[in-house]
Amino acid sequence: MNKTDLLNQLSSTPEERLLLSKALDQMQLADLRSVPTHTGFLSPAEALAVERLTEQAEPVNHVFLGGFQDAERRRCCFLPSWQEPEDVEESELVSAVRATWFQSHPLTHRDFLGSLMGLGIKREAVGDILVSEGSCDILLLPELQFFVTENLEYAGHEKLKVEAIPLENLHFPQPKIKLVRDTVPSLRLDAVAAAGFNISRSKLTDFIHAGKVTVNWQTVTRSDYAIEEGDVIACRGLGKCRLAEVGRVSRKGRRNVTMERFI
Repeated sequence: MNKTDLLNQLSSTPEERLLLSKALDQMQLADLRSVPTHTGFLSPAEALAVERLTEQAEPVNHVFLGGFQDAERRRCCFLPSWQEPEDVEESELVSAVRATWFQSHPLTHRDFLGSLMGLGIKREAVGDILVSEGSCDILLLPELQFFVTENLEYAGHEKLKVEAIPLENLHFPQPKIKLVRDTVPSLRLDAVAAAGFNISRSKLTDFIHAGKVTVNWQTVTRSDYAIEEGDVIACRGLGKCRLAEVGRVSRKGRRNVTMERFI
């Protein structure tokens, strides 16, 4: 299958087509020059798209790395035939800086991302942003580490102190999770998500049909899509939740579910 046909088959939007075109170029370059090549940081949805690309294109060794095991945003490294994934040094693909400030005002992920974008840094150059109380660890391209330590001075209205840190010293904030226990008539997307976000099923259906809902980072536009235990549901404007546990069926035929809502 040639490049055009492959991109036509795998791309659903112009943005996804551009992403996969660049990834395919990197894959072919790794094979042609026999050197490792890589993407920028990919969102979970983008990483899934690139994974589908690697399955359909010519076989090539690759590995996704984001600085730590459960990183959400990761880079894909395409490897030449002589290199194995376990041989890749993660620190060659990902670096980290830590920003600290006086704890008089809490800062958010959005504060730091906005400040980085204000420096002219593109989103694909930044990995996960780990905000804790009084500190924030930022994963980024190694070539930007010095630039960020020298130029990232403020987030929100807070003055920052920024220093480079090794990946093994990362601070991981405790996720804030609210447990939601409810019963649903079925494990359809509209029913499960409405319970998780505590909104009406009709309103959630509107979000689904508008393309604002993802399951495991893939957009789903079918209200009757079957949800399974462990699936992560996100809705633009509402946040993210996970179907943590599917319980027994009640006497009235409804299914007991436990949701984890990220707040």
